[in-house]
This record gives sequence, structure tokens and C-alpha cells, in this order.
Amino acid sequence: MKVARYFERRLVHSAALLIAISVLAFAISQIAPGNFLDEMKLNPQISAQTIAGLRAQYGLDQPLPVRYIRWLKSVAVGDFGYSLSYNLPVSKLIWNRLGNTLLLGATSMLLAWALALPCGIWGAYKARGWLDRFFVASSTVLLGTPELALALLCILIAAHFGNSSADLGVRGSRETFRSTLDHLGIPAVVLAGAAFPILFRHIRSAMNDAWHSPFVQSARGHGIADGRLLLRHALPAAANPLISLLGLSLAGVVSGSFLVEVITGWPGVGPLFLDAIYARDFHVVLAVVMLFALFLIVSNLIADLLLYAADPRVRAEC
Repeated sequence: MKVARYFERRLVHSAALLIAISVLAFAISQIAPGNFLDEMKLNPQISAQTIAGLRAQYGLDQPLPVRYIRWLKSVAVGDFGYSLSYNLPVSKLIWNRLGNTLLLGATSMLLAWALALPCGIWGAYKARGWLDRFFVASSTVLLGTPELALALLCILIAAHFGNSSADLGVRGSRETFRSTLDHLGIPAVVLAGAAFPILFRHIRSAMNDAWHSPFVQSARGHGIADGRLLLRHALPAAANPLISLLGLSLAGVVSGSFLVEVITGWPGVGPLFLDAIYARDFHVVLAVVMLFALFLIVSNLIADLLLYAADPRVRAEC
């Protein structure tokens, strides 16, 4: 019952936050100067009556609350509004690209954690050793390197070895699957390289605090092997900040992939989002903002539930 109440309370908070984000994002998009039809006014072949008719057809002449309710209804049926640039419901534009973005984000996150977790554990275990110094120096260099520079470096290396941009137009064939894996490497490595220093430093700090805690030192005095101390005692003690970090990294890596997608030519949501901003196709912009707000909220909700399961103190406070 307690876990049900905890989950219900977190779910209510998440829903309220999502509604607040939707109101704020919609209001900003609607009060921003200019819209898609303003570009059409510059075309002398399009009459003012035609533009007025389009404004009425798409509800742009309605008050802001009416437009918000109309947009919410389209979200409820899964359309996420209507793209004026593509003359299609937004859902038909975004789902395939969203799948590519999630694939890239999940791959880069797994790669970053697979590197950062053992490096952070070893760095706490052998602090100031030569390998720890190498990890710290590498993380410092990566932390100071912009994603743009890292992406361009990877593209130059890939071009030297004959790689090219991703082409995922035909799905289901073995060639497309191999092409996807081949071209996933560059953006995934860039995102993992950008996420690694932050993850490594947090993991190293949390494990260092746990490793030097009194109960671990006491267990060490009882002759328990270092390997068991690290994995069976120190790592669970450092789990709380790492679980919170996992929730943030789930959303951060995915939402941070937009620039990398544009640079590397990965057919994700990033290029579509950028084109929609330039074209003032605000329903596409809103759909992307809301989907990634939802992803961030769900990621943190998962992290909260994991904390509830892992930490008795969280359960006691509920």
C-alpha cells in the first residue's frame, strides 16, 4: 500500500508538472513574434483573403485559450497538432525520427555508463594512482571539449576511413540494419564522450565517500576482501546519488543529442526540430518539447521508484 501511495503521489506531481510545461510552452510559442503564415504574406501571388482563410482554417484567429484547448484535443488523440510546413499531422512526422533519437540516446547512455562505472569505481579504489590520474585527465579534456569539436573530429576520422552519413530510408533489410549500426557509431561516441566526464566524476566521488566511510573501513578490518567490499558494500552505499544521476542522464543524453544529430546527419528529431523553428512551425516544436519533457519526467519518476526500492530511509519518510 505504501508503494502504491508513493507512486500515486509522484504520478500526480508529474502530471501537474507536465500540464504546467504544456501551458508555458504553448503560451511562449503563440506570443512569439511571427508565424508560418507571415512568410506567405511576402509572396505577392498569395492574396490577403487566402491568408485570412488559412488563419481561420487552422484556428489562428481564435483566442489563446481556445487554441490551447484545440491543441490539447489533438494531443489527446495522438496527432500533436498539425504541421503547416508539411501539411500533415505532427505524429506522422515525428514517430520514426523519435525512434532514431531514442536509439541514439540509449546506445550512447549505455556506452557512457559502461565506461564511467568501472572507471569511477577503480578511481575511488586506487585514488591518485596512475590509472586514476589518466581517467581524471581524460575527463577534464573531454569536459572542456565542445560537442561540436568532438563531433567534427569524429567525422574527420570516419571520413578518413571511408564512412558516410546515415541512410535509414529502407527498414527491415539486412543492409539497412548494418548501415544503421555503422553510422550509429559516430554520434553515439560523441554523446558518450560528452557524458562520460560528468558520469565518471559523480561516480568516483560517490564511491570515494562510500569507500572511506566508517562501516566499510570496519568491514575491511574484519578481513573482507577489497573486491567484495567494493561491489557488495561500497557500491550499494553509493547507490542513492548514482540512481538520481541515472534518471538525469536518461533524459539528458537524449535531449542533448539534437546538435549532434544535425552535425552528423543522423535522421532523428534534432534536424526536424531545427527546421520547424526556422519555419515557425510551432506545433512541431511543441510536440518535440512536450515529448522530451515527458521523457524527462518519466526518467525521474523511474529514478524515484528505484530510490524507493533501494533505500529504506526513503520508504520510512513516506
